[in-house]
Amino acid sequence: MNRKVNSLLFIVAATVGNLLVMVLLMALSLVVLSLMRGVPDGVLSVLTVVLFIGSIAATYWIYHRLMRYLSTRYRLEEHFAPLFKHPHGSRKHPHDRE
Repeated sequence: MNRKVNSLLFIVAATVGNLLVMVLLMALSLVVLSLMRGVPDGVLSVLTVVLFIGSIAATYWIYHRLMRYLSTRYRLEEHFAPLFKHPHGSRKHPHDRE
């Protein structure tokens, strides 16, 4: 397989994995919320929003740490095509120093 196909398959697999982790964390949050029986409804609704946002943030953090580890461990940049290219080749920014 070439680098573009590797990149496409990696992006699809990473997206599916990221969604699975998010669903797992949200389900875990719902289990935690269901165990809170004596909490008033107003507090419970605020906790639901906090845990929802927290699960999204935790998913990002887990994904970021995992990609950093895998990138250094397996040198992923050698196996994938770059996602973004400069429209006029590889010109440097005028503020960059050599």
